[in-house]
Amino acid sequence: MRQALTRFGITHIWHFTDSENIQNIIAQGGLLSWVSLNQRGMQVRPGGNDWSHDADEIAGVDTYVHLAFNKEHPMLYRAIEEGRITEPKWLKICASILDDPEVMYTADVSNKAGVELLTNEQAKNTLDLEILFTRTDWRAPEIQHRLRNARKSEILVPNFIPINRILKVI
Repeated sequence: MRQALTRFGITHIWHFTDSENIQNIIAQGGLLSWVSLNQRGMQVRPGGNDWSHDADEIAGVDTYVHLAFNKEHPMLYRAIEEGRITEPKWLKICASILDDPEVMYTADVSNKAGVELLTNEQAKNTLDLEILFTRTDWRAPEIQHRLRNARKSEILVPNFIPINRILKVI
């Protein structure tokens, strides 16, 4: 996947959180999955609601740290709208994290019923990276539809992302 992103000049991916969580991320030495946070008894300001966390568990994605291909993932807007995140921060993550063979991908929100977890090879052939990273005629309805769908794609990193892979907080 990293090679596919390099073709578009992409060297990093993204994770959103609330500013209140930044000190915990530093103290823990990186980003933890929801399961790992709970196992450590960590109190955080989550991006997801209770339904979302239950759906993550049912879908088997609660042991992953959820990342986005760009800073336009629709789940952030929902988290702000519902008041779970009040001061959003984006963490810029080095794309080298994608070299881990256990990283998975989804072509939609990962906890949605019926969404398949994709391996690196499957993701390269399935995800609409072109619409995410190239300029096009955004006015065309079919392009807008493709873009809305592609922005829901997720990158799932097992358990933990070490702090040295976090390049910047924006």
